Amino acid sequence: MTAPLNVGPCEPWPYICDDFPAEPTSEEQIIIDSAVMAATEALWHRTKRQFGLCELTLRPCRRECWPGSTWALWGPLWQNATGWSWPFPALVGGQWINVACGACGDHCSCSTVKEIVLPYPVANIVEVVIDGVVLPSSAYRVDNHRLLVRVDGGDWPRCNDLSKEDTEEGTWSVTAQYGHAVPHLAQLAVGQLASAIFKACTGAANCPLPAATVRQITRQGVTKVFFDAESAFAKGKIGLYYPDLFIHTYNPSATGMTSIYSIDGPRRRTTTIAPGT
Repeated sequence: MTAPLNVGPCEPWPYICDDFPAEPTSEEQIIIDSAVMAATEALWHRTKRQFGLCELTLRPCRRECWPGSTWALWGPLWQNATGWSWPFPALVGGQWINVACGACGDHCSCSTVKEIVLPYPVANIVEVVIDGVVLPSSAYRVDNHRLLVRVDGGDWPRCNDLSKEDTEEGTWSVTAQYGHAVPHLAQLAVGQLASAIFKACTGAANCPLPAATVRQITRQGVTKVFFDAESAFAKGKIGLYYPDLFIHTYNPSATGMTSIYSIDGPRRRTTTIAPGT
């Protein structure tokens, strides 16, 4: 999930190596902003929508807080809201055995940890607010890009009053960024493509319109230039050096979005965001 709840990039990408006016007028700045967003959209789609960060504020709530609920989905497991007793049976390698210690959400250890499952993939935690107070970042970490783990000995609130703003007592929220940071090559690509769009919009004489995107016909001394869509976008290319280098680097097959998940592979826990970062 690179751009949750959105049909396009959440914000324009940063850019470098541009050819915009050094001191643009207010009218030119409007065109520049639109050109940068248009370039971002084109490059985002042509590289499988994998770059750019989106910020979301989430309001976690345990299912056991629902009226009349006895069982709760905590981590990937359904658990009785009243708690477990140890040992309990587990099917391992085709045989039932008694598990004699507690386990975290993915059965990786013999100690319980306080964690919640966030939408995947978490790139950064902006802040955690409990009862209107920001929790220090040293109090938690992120595992596997989705498990928010409490490491200061405290517990996550059992319930969340969703009828109140997250600045009030009895509430809590997690503000996180999703996606992948924009690479330097992408910033070069946005700068060059946005500059070309800006010049095309303002009728600049030195607009770097690629030769492959036009078709020229001369009849009786009159020359006309037509846009050639077939050659312009062959194999997903744009016709500018940095944009095409970026597209070829991160989407060499020129295909759309593709994701492959293995449900049979081993489940490992990796800390992806350390406490205090």
